[in-house]
Amino acid sequence: MTDRRLWSYKEIAAHIGVRTDTVRSYRKHGLLPPPDLVEGGKPFWYADTIRTWVTLRPGNRSRRGPEA
Repeated sequence: MTDRRLWSYKEIAAHIGVRTDTVRSYRKHGLLPPPDLVEGGKPFWYADTIRTWVTLRPGNRSRRGPEA
């Protein structure tokens, strides 16, 4: 099933557990995929786009357990 909900910086930040400003910085430095939609100058990504990016991004690691 495809998740076509659009996420802003805020939803992306909540999903990966960082501050909204951090996600903006990721985009500024070319670390986020291109937006799926830009509306009124604001970028949005499909939830599935971000979930795929999270699994592929460099430095991806689980934040659920203690660090070894």
